[in-house]
Amino acid sequence: MNRIDASPCSRRATGGFTLIELMIVVAIIGMLAMIAVPSYDRYVIRSNRAVAKQFMLSVASKQEQYILDARAYATTIGALGLTAPTELVNRYAFSLDACAAPCATYKIRATPVVGGPQAGDGELTLDNLGTKAPADKWQN
Repeated sequence: MNRIDASPCSRRATGGFTLIELMIVVAIIGMLAMIAVPSYDRYVIRSNRAVAKQFMLSVASKQEQYILDARAYATTIGALGLTAPTELVNRYAFSLDACAAPCATYKIRATPVVGGPQAGDGELTLDNLGTKAPADKWQN
């Protein structure tokens, strides 16, 4: 006669995970997240900076076209017919430094929005001589 053993020891043989095993998995996932999330945040900041730099280069190109027609640089980005990319509206404020008419120079500024996701990134500038500051942020 076969008897089914219903003792607590037999439950372990049926499979499943113990609480300790689940807690180890949760701890491992937590450690991976601690590494991955800051890395992802830095990647997002760098990619938004790249979009901002591309827009600033577009503004500089339009400025060079504008000076051929008007014999002075534009005093606003809107005068060039450009608007900031929608993904950067909450991240950067773009501006042209004021100059007395007729403008013979320009400096484009991308200032991170205070309290925004790019706030710790710092300001980017580009002028009519092609000077890009800060140089380390303009590296690839």
